[in-house]
Amino acid sequence: MTPQLQQAIKMLQLSNLELADYVDAEIEQNPLLERGEADGDEGGAVNGADHEINGAAHDAASAAPPAEAPPASDFSTEAVETWDATRGGEGDGAADSFADNQPWRVRNGGGDNDDFPGLDQAAARPRTLREHLLEQIGADLPDLTDRVIAAYLLDQLDETGYLRGDLREAAARLGCEPARIEPVLARLQELDPPGVFARDLPECLALQLRDRNRLDPAMRALLDNLPLLASRNISALLRLCQVDAEDLAGMIGEIKSLDPRPGLAFDPPQAQPIVPDILMRAQPDGGWIIELNAETLPRVLVNNRYYAKISRATRSKSERDYLTDRLQSANWLIKSLHQRATTILKVATEIVEQQDGFFRQGVQSLRPLILRDIADAIGMHESTVSRVTTNKYIATPRGLFELKYFFTSAIAASRGGEAHSAEAVRFRIRHLIDRESADSTLSDERIVELLQADGVDIARRTVAKYREAMRIPSSVQRRREKLMTI
Repeated sequence: MTPQLQQAIKMLQLSNLELADYVDAEIEQNPLLERGEADGDEGGAVNGADHEINGAAHDAASAAPPAEAPPASDFSTEAVETWDATRGGEGDGAADSFADNQPWRVRNGGGDNDDFPGLDQAAARPRTLREHLLEQIGADLPDLTDRVIAAYLLDQLDETGYLRGDLREAAARLGCEPARIEPVLARLQELDPPGVFARDLPECLALQLRDRNRLDPAMRALLDNLPLLASRNISALLRLCQVDAEDLAGMIGEIKSLDPRPGLAFDPPQAQPIVPDILMRAQPDGGWIIELNAETLPRVLVNNRYYAKISRATRSKSERDYLTDRLQSANWLIKSLHQRATTILKVATEIVEQQDGFFRQGVQSLRPLILRDIADAIGMHESTVSRVTTNKYIATPRGLFELKYFFTSAIAASRGGEAHSAEAVRFRIRHLIDRESADSTLSDERIVELLQADGVDIARRTVAKYREAMRIPSSVQRRREKLMTI
């Protein structure tokens, strides 16, 4: 494959954030590329971006490729100016612009620096767990040696507030006895938030209960037997804690109110926001409109005025070859960006057509679908469809989904009808379990019988596999849990 084709294939599988980084890198190394600015009033961008399906016109022509540039080797000043005029640039040097004149591109309004908030409007950075604890260590530990030990132990905390280092190893590194570290650790375990510097979950919960003055012998016995609580073995817990059922229910409720990861209150994990690549909305006549999200399309320009200026000043063959290579690379990048956008739109449109029942009735109407079905329908290779559907998200009336979500394996129908989607079968299993009562929890065998009566040919081991994948306990565990809440 040529380097250009490799580039086009690579860009297909990039997410919108990865694509933005990739384009920034290309702009940095190619002097003929520049980032386009969003101007709300000029250029006449078309507000359309869509394919209309299911009862409306399927406007594939809206994604027509941009006008071809003359071959780079034949470029002259006159050719550049002519190309500018045909592209609506009027000789302004911004001849080839991806996303500037595309039918799916809706421009954003421009803005100047006055639109940005001032320092007085900027949100203050929240304190980290480390900063919060260092402040308390400085106030609560006057002894310098204690502070050195505390600083070392602080470095051993993970993001959840647990102490992951070993005290014997800490003593060896600090050149002291473990007995010198233990009282410092006990002081650190009294700091806020309650539960920090614990070495395991029972100790973390015990520290929080001690802070509430609720760490009595019965509660200690419960913390020592958390696996029994996880398996809902109530009879064993009643015997070990030596309390009645009412007291045990209150103790369990108090355990559930504790924070098993106290450090995350200060350093919550930074979730990467998902920006959809495709937007979907309903039409008044009952169809769907599929469009690319204009916010995820990079704006890239080929500066033809700069090219014309530099080409007139070139003297050596190596300079001309370099300039020609940069122009070809810039043109190919823009064509690749256009092809990527067109392909994503085509694949997403076909997926919506194939899964129309899901968008109208819900998960129970999801159809079995494989990559080959989409590839055959739109005349592309399966590998291309696979790349397009990786890390691409569509915002629909039913929520935000990765395109991969709509590809599910098939489960045969018990009476020779149309096959069922595995995701739809999982939905039915969860629905059956959600409706069960405490005195009649459904075993896997009973779920198989109900599904087969509903036309789904499924084995018990498959039901068990789906149930475990959805983190649903067995029928015995569910019965214990439901009886505890009565």
